[in-house]
Amino acid sequence: MNPTVARLTLRGLLGRRRGILLLVVPALLLLVSAIAAGSSGDKHDLTVRILGQLGLGTLLPILGLIVGTGAIATEIDDGSIVYLLAKPLPRWKIVATKLVVAVGTTWAFAAVPTLLAGLLLYGTRDGLALGYTVAALVSGAAYSALFLLLGVVTRHAVVAGLAYALVWESLIGNFVEGARTLSVQQWGLSVGRAVAGDGAITAHVGLGVAVPLLLVVTAAATVLAAVRLAGLTLAAEE
Repeated sequence: MNPTVARLTLRGLLGRRRGILLLVVPALLLLVSAIAAGSSGDKHDLTVRILGQLGLGTLLPILGLIVGTGAIATEIDDGSIVYLLAKPLPRWKIVATKLVVAVGTTWAFAAVPTLLAGLLLYGTRDGLALGYTVAALVSGAAYSALFLLLGVVTRHAVVAGLAYALVWESLIGNFVEGARTLSVQQWGLSVGRAVAGDGAITAHVGLGVAVPLLLVVTAAATVLAAVRLAGLTLAAEE
């Protein structure tokens, strides 16, 4: 991990415009949770709907998209990446550093608010808050790697990421049974289910499938991003 690259990446992610967007996501989740906490009804079902469907199913992919693409796509679009690539740094180290910053930022703005929202809604019962927090941690890492890769391979990373997050994850992944196996959300829920109490969280993918897929997708996206970034270097030199 390179401290200079990390500092520049974090500064870009927490800039005025993107920083406001990052604050909106956890603020919305906490606001909805605060309002719902005072309502009557089945608290378990309410918590599952808010943390699972709203938090993990919609807000987390969007936040991962903002962070993952923002970690590198902006520099590629405005051409400033050339100055970074001119430094005597291995391309894999640039990608790895940006990924670490992206994952850390996603965790700070997604996993921590998820824990707070879960405690607000349901306390520590059934390990529900902890389960969804762990689900947000592992899913957030995978989303960060995938969207970082999109930021390297296409100039339309935001559009492609939104299509994946909103169409595949939120729509197809929730309602088409066969598609759930290829859903980062379902992989995260599977890990969260293993952490929480029996039956507290519902997941449609087994833990033995979810964990290897999370590891493979995260690692593969990181390697492909590094390879692609090396190609951009060659193109610039030519």
